[in-house]
Amino acid sequence: MNRPQPIEKMIEALRRLPGVGPKMAERLGYHILKSSPVEVRSLLEAISSAKDAIKQCSRCYNLSEYDPCQVCSDAEKIQSEICVVETPQDMIAFSRVKEYHGLYFVLGGALSPLDGIGPDDIRVPQLIERIREGNVREVIIATDTDSKGETTALYLFEQLKPLGAKVTRLGYGLPMGGDLEYADEITLAKALEGRREM
Repeated sequence: MNRPQPIEKMIEALRRLPGVGPKMAERLGYHILKSSPVEVRSLLEAISSAKDAIKQCSRCYNLSEYDPCQVCSDAEKIQSEICVVETPQDMIAFSRVKEYHGLYFVLGGALSPLDGIGPDDIRVPQLIERIREGNVREVIIATDTDSKGETTALYLFEQLKPLGAKVTRLGYGLPMGGDLEYADEITLAKALEGRREM
């Protein structure tokens, strides 16, 4: 039995969301249909309100209600440190680390030559310009550890090193409480490479 066209259209729209497969889209669609008109209206208004109210910070490219965002406006942040992340979600995750008190820069993705994503597609020119403005002593590259993130980190290192700021990369290694016997070779190699004096 075929679904009515409006339901099919809604499920297809939900499938376009990242991480939502056919079954999840169907489940979400039918959940919305079972919800009261007040709940559906509230969901639509929340989506519309967020879409209208949120903008990109002109300094770090984080999503925010304000420009500059609260992080860039915080006078207590260390202005000479910039942590470079791929997405706003990465920035949120990193901001939970209470030991970091510097600023951020959101690239908006990672280099992927096979997918046609180059430096101009991920705000590398804007990052270089921000470093050239001066007052930046350290750039911490906090891209993912997959092949795209590693490619991006290496490219950024090559581009930023001549600008005079110290360029560092997050260390890799074993998770706290992890057993050596379960670690793969790459993790062990990176842990060894990232060792520091005690």
